[in-house]
Amino acid sequence: MEGNEYTILRLPDYVDFDLSVVSFTPTGPLGAAVDAVVERARAFGPPVLDWQVLLGSPAGLADELSARGGRVKLGLEALAMDLSQGAPRLRPPAVDVSLRWATDFATARDGAAVEITGFRGELPPDERIEEIAAKCARAVAAGEGGMVVAYVNGEAAGTGGVTLVDGVARLTGGVVAPSWRGQGVYRAVLDARLSCAVAGGATMALVKANEATSGPILRKAGFTPFGPEPVYAVPLGQGRSAPKREGPRATPGAGNAGE
Repeated sequence: MEGNEYTILRLPDYVDFDLSVVSFTPTGPLGAAVDAVVERARAFGPPVLDWQVLLGSPAGLADELSARGGRVKLGLEALAMDLSQGAPRLRPPAVDVSLRWATDFATARDGAAVEITGFRGELPPDERIEEIAAKCARAVAAGEGGMVVAYVNGEAAGTGGVTLVDGVARLTGGVVAPSWRGQGVYRAVLDARLSCAVAGGATMALVKANEATSGPILRKAGFTPFGPEPVYAVPLGQGRSAPKREGPRATPGAGNAGE
């Protein structure tokens, strides 16, 4: 749903972020603009609206969301790395990691399954996984990035995506399965994506990192933090309550995509 000052996105049922604000450019009083978005969001059904406060968001937005019962759902921070001199040399993992780009159904499904372990949600339907694999195959062939999946002893252990746009590598969806964390699998996935970025001509890498998980690893790798971009969960009050799924979560919605 697009208005003159906002865009609200309703995501598929298998994604944990049901309803998200993906753009917000108010031209009048901030409080009234926030109220208009919240009121419009109630028509969608879910009881909560996810709203990310970006570095470029209007001043006072976080306070307005808090005043309406919003609480931080996910702490993200924006980080960047200069790739003009090439990718950094990262410490190798403690285990033997093999990497595959998700250009076929089986690998794309493995990547989606690993995402669930960290992001919650459910596996997308097979037709969606086929679309993901086809998109990754096109991107890899064009040198525009893709999704890479890490394997340890034949088991899918980690995954992460990279998209090259105008010389900038955007990193998303980096996650490692719980049983393989702390052994350098994330670094292996990061190294593959940065190498892909440099090969594709990128001079900068950008990422929205989880402050509690990937953030510290990315800082050690040489990324520079530029500030927090938290995602607020704003209750929608009398909105119709959609049934809440149980279990783990899938990839974050557009606008809050991070790792």
